[in-house]
Amino acid sequence: MLPVLEAFFNFVLMDKVAFIINPFSAKKNYQPFLNELKTKVNNPLYYVSESIPGTEEFIQSHFEEVDVFVAIGGDGTISTVAKSLINTEKILAIFPAGSGNGFSNETQFSKNLDELLEKIKIKNSRKIDTFTVNDRLSINVSGTGFDGKVVKEFEKTSRGFKNYIKVSLKTFFNYKPIKVKFFDEEYQQYNGRYLMMNIANTRQFGNNAYIAPKASKSDGLVDMVLVKKFPLTYSALFAFRMFTKRLKDDEYVTYLPVSEISFKVNTKNWHLDGEFNKIKSPIHVKVQPASLSILI
Repeated sequence: MLPVLEAFFNFVLMDKVAFIINPFSAKKNYQPFLNELKTKVNNPLYYVSESIPGTEEFIQSHFEEVDVFVAIGGDGTISTVAKSLINTEKILAIFPAGSGNGFSNETQFSKNLDELLEKIKIKNSRKIDTFTVNDRLSINVSGTGFDGKVVKEFEKTSRGFKNYIKVSLKTFFNYKPIKVKFFDEEYQQYNGRYLMMNIANTRQFGNNAYIAPKASKSDGLVDMVLVKKFPLTYSALFAFRMFTKRLKDDEYVTYLPVSEISFKVNTKNWHLDGEFNKIKSPIHVKVQPASLSILI
């Protein structure tokens, strides 16, 4: 195809697409992506995000003329973009640029721009579930307890998988289990103390760490994952089972598939899709079935 015709073809197909870039993802090195994008898409519509309100304002200002919003970043960035697309026909696409990329792994998005642009040209999509924690959106995995504390401390570092492991080990030695109390009678048998509690819409935190290997993002349910504190000597086996999708067989882990649930927990430290949040009890978790359109 002649260069002029190819540029026109790309423009026609990309004129209803917006790219939203988190400049703090990918070790603050987003420029190579932007340079490549500009060589492959004629005059792309893009926004280098300055803040969450700025991202929301950009989406709203282009909402009518854009069909596909592409989030370039990690799970937190993706969740921020998704928040403005819930229960609409607008489509979310992803170019993974985070430290864990759990949600993009679970929705088959890779760091291949050509592959992404081909998907956008075809524009096939499907609906998946999301959920809320006290009305705050989550699309992947959220939690409290040990991992909520780890995320809080992790955000003080330069991120990266190695730093995550270092922070996790340091936190483990001093962390006291959280106390969970369910309101519904059918779940009160699970009241007790736990190392952590996770709400999983997909199978993994990120980096192929499968906290809920049986979770599905399109069944109208989330997996509530209750993890009892285990001896440090057991941590290697726990990690092995998590990275090989075998935690369902672990004696320290309980799975509760739910569509809606309420409980109290004696900590305010949460992470929502890997981003630290303060959330006060009581907690109300609710699935929003088929609420988000994802590019496939």
